Amino acid sequence: MPEAPATSAAVADFLRRWEASGAAERANYQLFLSELCDLLEVPRPEPTQPDDRNNAYVFERAVTFRHGTGLTSTGRIDLYKRDCFVLEAKQGSDRPGENQPLLVREEETPWLSGRRGTAVRGTRGWDVAMLKAKGQAEQYARALPVEEGWPPFLVVVDVGHAIELYSEFSRTGKAYLPFPDPSSYRILLADLEAPEIRERLRLVWNEPHRLDPARQSARATREVADRLALLAKSLEQAGHQPEKVGNFLKRCLFTMFAEDVGLIPNASFTGLLESLKGEADKFAPMAESLWITMKDGGFSPVLREKLLRFNGGLFEEAEALPIGEEQLSLLIRAGKADWRDVEPAIFGTLLERALDPEERHHLGAHYTPREYVERLVLPTVVEPLRSDWEAVLAAAVTLDRQGDQAGAASLVKEFHRALCALRILDPACGSGNFLYVTFEHLKRLEGEVLNALAGFGESQALLDLAGTTVDPHQLLGIEVNPRAAAITDMVLWIGYLQWHFRTRGHVLPPEPVIRKFRNIECRDAVLAYDGVEPVVDQQGEPVTRWDGRTTRAHPVTGEQVPDETARVPVVRYLNPRQAQWPEADFVVGNPPFLGAATMRRSLGDGYVEALRAGWKEVPDSADFVMYWWQQAAGLTRQGKLRRFGFITTNSIRQSFNRRVIEQHLAGAPPLSLAFAIPDHPWVDSTDGAAVRIAMTVGRPATEGSEGKLVTVTAEREGDGEGIGVELAVRHGVLHADLTVGANVAGTKQLYANSCIAIKGFELGSQGFLVTKPEALELLNEDASFSSILRPYMNGSDLVKGRYERYVVDFYGKSIDEARKYPRLFQHVIDHVLPERSVNREERTATNWWLFRRSGEALRSAVHGLERIIATTRTAKFRIFQFLPSEMVAESKIVVIASDNAYVLGALSSRIHVVWSLATGGWLGVGNDPTYNHTDCFNKFPFPDCDGTTKERIRALAEQLDLHRKRQQALHPDLTLTGMYNVLEKLREIDACRGGIHDALDVDATSQGAMNRAPTLTLTAKEKTIHEQGLVAVLRQLHDELDAAVAEAYGWPADLSDEEILERLVALNRKRAREEEQGLVRWLRPEYQRQQGEEVPPHPAFGHPLPGGEGLQISLSLGERAGVRGKGEKLPWPKTLPEQVQAVRAALAATGGPVTAEALARTFQRARTDKVAELLATLAAIGQAREVEPRTYSG
Repeated sequence: MPEAPATSAAVADFLRRWEASGAAERANYQLFLSELCDLLEVPRPEPTQPDDRNNAYVFERAVTFRHGTGLTSTGRIDLYKRDCFVLEAKQGSDRPGENQPLLVREEETPWLSGRRGTAVRGTRGWDVAMLKAKGQAEQYARALPVEEGWPPFLVVVDVGHAIELYSEFSRTGKAYLPFPDPSSYRILLADLEAPEIRERLRLVWNEPHRLDPARQSARATREVADRLALLAKSLEQAGHQPEKVGNFLKRCLFTMFAEDVGLIPNASFTGLLESLKGEADKFAPMAESLWITMKDGGFSPVLREKLLRFNGGLFEEAEALPIGEEQLSLLIRAGKADWRDVEPAIFGTLLERALDPEERHHLGAHYTPREYVERLVLPTVVEPLRSDWEAVLAAAVTLDRQGDQAGAASLVKEFHRALCALRILDPACGSGNFLYVTFEHLKRLEGEVLNALAGFGESQALLDLAGTTVDPHQLLGIEVNPRAAAITDMVLWIGYLQWHFRTRGHVLPPEPVIRKFRNIECRDAVLAYDGVEPVVDQQGEPVTRWDGRTTRAHPVTGEQVPDETARVPVVRYLNPRQAQWPEADFVVGNPPFLGAATMRRSLGDGYVEALRAGWKEVPDSADFVMYWWQQAAGLTRQGKLRRFGFITTNSIRQSFNRRVIEQHLAGAPPLSLAFAIPDHPWVDSTDGAAVRIAMTVGRPATEGSEGKLVTVTAEREGDGEGIGVELAVRHGVLHADLTVGANVAGTKQLYANSCIAIKGFELGSQGFLVTKPEALELLNEDASFSSILRPYMNGSDLVKGRYERYVVDFYGKSIDEARKYPRLFQHVIDHVLPERSVNREERTATNWWLFRRSGEALRSAVHGLERIIATTRTAKFRIFQFLPSEMVAESKIVVIASDNAYVLGALSSRIHVVWSLATGGWLGVGNDPTYNHTDCFNKFPFPDCDGTTKERIRALAEQLDLHRKRQQALHPDLTLTGMYNVLEKLREIDACRGGIHDALDVDATSQGAMNRAPTLTLTAKEKTIHEQGLVAVLRQLHDELDAAVAEAYGWPADLSDEEILERLVALNRKRAREEEQGLVRWLRPEYQRQQGEEVPPHPAFGHPLPGGEGLQISLSLGERAGVRGKGEKLPWPKTLPEQVQAVRAALAATGGPVTAEALARTFQRARTDKVAELLATLAAIGQAREVEPRTYSG
């Protein structure tokens, strides 16, 4: 690193001036930090201002601690720099004062004394004091205003002696870890002589993101992968098989890594390559000789050095491919990379792309960023382990304060043994990024544990002799791709060895360097079977199907249609059953993104049928990932897993996936969700594609009912890979739809709404469509076509307000009857038959001239109506409108079979939109809301109001529908999306600036405009839409409609979204109870009663709705989790660490300051003095706050 500008004389003067300081933090810390800023050549802190929003870099920054009881208290950050760090200063002393103990207990010092923290340096007391300072800094960071975010660094300073750094680059406050690692996070005063240390601190002050190791190593990793890809391509072009090329290159790259970290002599392998220029033909035998020696250890004649024993696995096969001069040159280029800097978290992904000919074109695509992976790994594995460690540490400090140093050390050693015995499983490990990130966090935690052991008197030499450490055998993986499985194993060993040399210097690891743990299994993670056999017909001939990919040009239309001669065999899986997973403590991973609709195409009919046969408890409509979720949830409820966490598509909240979650939350024993992000941007590790995902973490409900809901509040272009996000956190009971608050997922379908909302027609082929001009020509030619050729709309047409196509609908006609319309029948032969002839569904292939689904329920529901209500299933805005009933609405449209404008008005209101957003799903990269009618409509309790209010709603709904249609007719390019984009922006402007006219009339050159954000004015295009759509009138109609519908419910018009949901959930429950008693408030009684003459038992008891799907019983989470009743006392645990955990949990649950006496009363047989001792220890190490004498808060 370049030397900081400070002169050696300035550094020496600074060290000399501060080495003698001690025991006067309040008097010294501001001066020390100011002079440190001068030494680092960064600005000194600024004067404090009255408004904290302006205090971005100040001493004594005030923060407010909010307690659950409504009380608040104020703390002050010693030094704060926004987006950079929170700094807490302490000052130790070099020797005890007269009659002063090594650790001064806070309760033995005057309250708010001017000299806090005078522990003697080099003692356990000093370590505890620094730990407390770190805990205080973390509490201050947590108390910062949400809009300022978590800083990437915590800095703990012992004035004139040491500076400790803790980092958390995801800035979510998950876990601040020693930076750069537990062996070098502490910077002593004398270390400031090193320019690289001063540069590190300068970056903490000014550019902390540049210290993020993931960013630093990502560039080097990409360069390495690019060079390997060139080499792999060159070797394949020379005629070598991709599998042999991959294995050969993995041996080469590990050898390059070995020389860069010192496992073999430095530059020995690249030196060998350089020496072979012009003699490339000698490379293969020399490389094979080297790798044979590396496998078994011993003297290498190639390198003329004695080598360590690396073991088999990677070097089991020592074959080296013959190379030419071009390949040798590429190897030399690859060897010149610094392999110490590769990032294992992404290297596996890039290496897999580089070595796979089919994936190589994705090499330059984005990869899954490390911070995304950590966002799941931390709550799944790291946070519960850190909670355990904090409890053990507090217990150990308590024993040490009692004089039992041996007992303290014993507790920590026991935790270390348990840490080294943990098993973490990724049952879809790919190339190992989740396992590696988990492994690194385990090593960081282990470093802290070993530091604590040293503080309790255990020497590093004794710890080394014990030979117990966190290593790759604890990371278990299942991966069906052999190449990826092998890469995972290598990535974990590279990461382990990197960590070894980073923390142990030049100390060589024990032999064998690579051990055969066989911890990565290459097999299917969800389906086991005895074999696969071809399916044969009655004549014993193999049954085949179209391969799903190969096409040919149609001789008439010229379109690409399936090539029926490209066949693959249909197979049957023998004895299919659920695959078993190895024993583990935690499961975390990212299973394949495959929806139920695409599973057959990707996996094959035989596999899907075997999978569903083996997993009866998973609905056929569920995504592939839910089979992993089902397995992990079952193991967790059985007590075989502590936690599991998965990446899934964000459709996990939709009913077809949610049923899997619901059955476990309602099971006995139940599961609870500890953490969830319902919607998050993601980068697919295979091809770098942008997708939307959800994260969920499950645990036994006995661990608690409340979880953490994290929502993405803003997205921006990221600095590196992926999209940068801003996050908000809420705590509460997490429901099956990944929400907290009103439990909309627990609501019930209502008979009152049954058989009305139906998905549009599923054609199964675009070949049925005819352009509007062609259709009109055909209709003019033969009027009888009007019964077959019908106007057609899809979701896009609905938004545009016009239809451009017709559809050929032979519903109810046999093939002979269809031939009576030869012009239309030939169209279907040419455009539909080629793809239908290879359709896997027998009914669809046989009845090829008909829609894939007949739509009988929809045809019946709209019969006799002149108009219907329709909404696009997936759209940015939830808009309902009338359509003529003869319109064929495609399946991306939800049809509401009602011509009642009152129903249209209720659906168009804010109340229903809020409900639909909460009960629906989200789809696609654009993350648009989806209207799942079984939840959004069937569960919605319509208002029951008087006739006058209904007429008012009807009139407003008719005006609203007419207004939009009229304006779109006048302006053909005007879309509903455009109109509602402007309407939404006007409301945002109105909220921010107090009136819409500001947005329309502002003078862009005025001083007022200079102070406005550009997004708070309408653009020229938006002003045009505003005029064409008369959006101000549209807004007024909606406002009046919202008020009228709120009045119909008897509710205020200004309720918050959360209040609306709470009331709707309560009303749904009330209506469900009424229906159980026989009172059904039908929407179309004359039609709905025909569908079911009697009111059957309610769906809550397992009976299906007429024409709908059954629901299962779902208990409240309070009943499921066995939550402690009011006044019921908690059991007092037996072991000291468990007692610490219990006290911390009880302290957090109180929500405000509490005394030891009050807290002890929440437990059975807990002594007040014991609780007081534990609270004092928690405060001493920064895990609690003593807000006033002997009164604590969490």
